[in-house]
Amino acid sequence: MNDSSLLFESLWLMVIGMGIVYGFLLLLVGILRLMSRVALRLAPDEPPPAPLAHRSIGSGDSEDLIAVISAAIARYRHPR
Repeated sequence: MNDSSLLFESLWLMVIGMGIVYGFLLLLVGILRLMSRVALRLAPDEPPPAPLAHRSIGSGDSEDLIAVISAAIARYRHPR
């Protein structure tokens, strides 16, 4: 065999190999998309999230918050 036929054979094998890998990846993506659609159909609907309770922060709340934060900092600085 001469060099040009060996080069042609190697390029042909490379194209075949890359085509097989590309085809397998396309098949894998297709199967995963199909499984995703099936799972979304079979999954129960999620309930809507509960609304958060809103309350205004008054001056008493902020004093309590400052006291709690101060106690946490003191506890952190002076462990048992």
